[in-house]
Amino acid sequence: MAATNTNVATAVDDRVLATAQQIVKSLNTPKEVREDMLLILSNFDNRLSSIGSMINSDNNSNTENDRLDAAEKVILRWDPNSDVPRPSLNWEDSPDEAAEYLSAVDDILRLVEGLSIGSESTKIVARAENAIQMAMCRLESEFRHILIQSTVPLDADRLYGSIRRVHLSFASHYSEIDDEFESFGEESRNSGRFHERGATIGEDSWVDLIHPDAAVDLSEIADRMIRSGYEKECVQVYSTVRRDALDECLAILGVERLSIEEVQKSDWKFLDEKMKKWIQAVKITVRLILVGEKRLCDQIFSGANESQEICFNETAKGCVMQLLNFGEAVAIGKRSPEKLFRILDMYDALAGVLPHLEAMVSDEFLIGEVHGVLSGLGEAATGTFVEFENAILSENSKKAMQNADIHPLIRYVMNYVRLLVDYSKTMNSLLEDEEEQDMPNEKDNDDILQLESTSPLARRLFMLLSSLESNLVEKSKFYEDVSMQFIFLMNNILYIVKKVKDSELAQLLGDNWLRRRSGQIRQYETSYLRASWSKVLSCLKDEGIGGSPSNASKVALKEKFKNFNAGFEEICRVQTAWKVSDTQLRDELIISVSEKVIPAYRSFLGRFRNQLESGRHSGKYIKYTPEDLENYLSDLFEGSLAVSHHLRRKST
Repeated sequence: MAATNTNVATAVDDRVLATAQQIVKSLNTPKEVREDMLLILSNFDNRLSSIGSMINSDNNSNTENDRLDAAEKVILRWDPNSDVPRPSLNWEDSPDEAAEYLSAVDDILRLVEGLSIGSESTKIVARAENAIQMAMCRLESEFRHILIQSTVPLDADRLYGSIRRVHLSFASHYSEIDDEFESFGEESRNSGRFHERGATIGEDSWVDLIHPDAAVDLSEIADRMIRSGYEKECVQVYSTVRRDALDECLAILGVERLSIEEVQKSDWKFLDEKMKKWIQAVKITVRLILVGEKRLCDQIFSGANESQEICFNETAKGCVMQLLNFGEAVAIGKRSPEKLFRILDMYDALAGVLPHLEAMVSDEFLIGEVHGVLSGLGEAATGTFVEFENAILSENSKKAMQNADIHPLIRYVMNYVRLLVDYSKTMNSLLEDEEEQDMPNEKDNDDILQLESTSPLARRLFMLLSSLESNLVEKSKFYEDVSMQFIFLMNNILYIVKKVKDSELAQLLGDNWLRRRSGQIRQYETSYLRASWSKVLSCLKDEGIGGSPSNASKVALKEKFKNFNAGFEEICRVQTAWKVSDTQLRDELIISVSEKVIPAYRSFLGRFRNQLESGRHSGKYIKYTPEDLENYLSDLFEGSLAVSHHLRRKST
């Protein structure tokens, strides 16, 4: 019975409260009057004490609905699924429309954040979420559209024109080493066949990847999408569009998608061009493009650190992996000496940008891949150097130079190692981990002690040049004329010495090495004089002429002069065709010969001229004056047959 009475009382109270609420609403009085009436009613009966909050709640609900209606109207106006869909917002020409749309999204977000829990709130939240979903669909489309339309194409010509190139005088395309090295000669800078070390890029360089104004709009859109819970969709759109843009940058830089098989089947000329473009692309991509991309990510996703990181990692991964794939294909490809400098350039380029990549990229997998390819290129460089060493050691061509000139092998090797010295820092770091090579025996090499205090590269070059010198000695034996052997050795050893002196090789190999080779040249000169001129000079000695000058045998004297003339003419005829390329060496040799021959001839002629001139046909035996000999000797080692023809005519 008590419960029934309570229920009845409650029902009566509710009817009273509802009636009072309806009365206040229907009066439609100003806010101040309405508040006074609510106060009177609540004081009149305590059952009416809650009427104020109820009416305010209803008013708030109406206000929220009005705000939502206004925001929905703006969003629906641009709904792509409406009966009359409107095109994209014109962010550049009609910024007010874009601002209105973003403001509508902001209003809905604020509205949802301020709602309290209740039946009316649930309905408003549902409407708001639906409106937000429509807005995000539109903003996602706008985000993609602006990213695509505002992308700035990469100006490769401007980039290449603004960076400094370093040219080194060395042939960058080679023939096979086992082709007797005939194609390896001196290359001039003007021939277009040189090795380019690549380019340097300033620390403060960058490129604009997106129009600056568009970046501001993109940041505004990204902010709304992230606040609305659509961060994943925003990041995905950004990464997809920008990955394609960076792929296009690589294409502009000349980097193609080549499989490992395509790289390994490429001829050297094609591969060399691709390697050069790769080297430039690595530097430009990391130091300019990715730096710009990182700045763009930070600007668009300002305040959203996680989004910044994810976007940049995902965007950068595609182009970095494409570059790494080519690097890996080169690293595991066939090793041949002509590739060494390009591989070292690739190694240096990748090593140079690695710190910048590590500072920008937080993806451990990607950084690990970079380290892996760098290590592979290092192994390829040392392996290729070993191939070069082995090719030189095993080179055993039997063809001798016709005029004892510098052998193509020597030209090739010295140009090769001179260029290699420019990579000393890299080569030393790579060779440090290599196993120690067998050191030469002390009895075979007087310079053994020097090896203990030199760098890894210096030791390898030291032993390589020692082997090269041994190879030269063997090649000199192809000449039947012993004198020609010594001319050949002088030509080639001097060429080696000059190449060393004119480069950083001198510092690597040391003064002691140079002194020993200069001493070798002097020894070869002495040996040449002995082998060539001893027999001729023996004709100018007094032995066998039968007494003093006054009673010397004319027959013996005639034989002496006859043999001297024949020997002198034969030497000049033959050795005029020999070639001594170095002017100073040639002059020194001629002076040395003249100092031995002319004084001896002048003395002999002075002692015995009278005995022969008193007889008949003296001119047949005394054919030359000392001045004549000097003139003929001055034509030695010209590499010409002209003088020998003249001598032949005179002897007849």
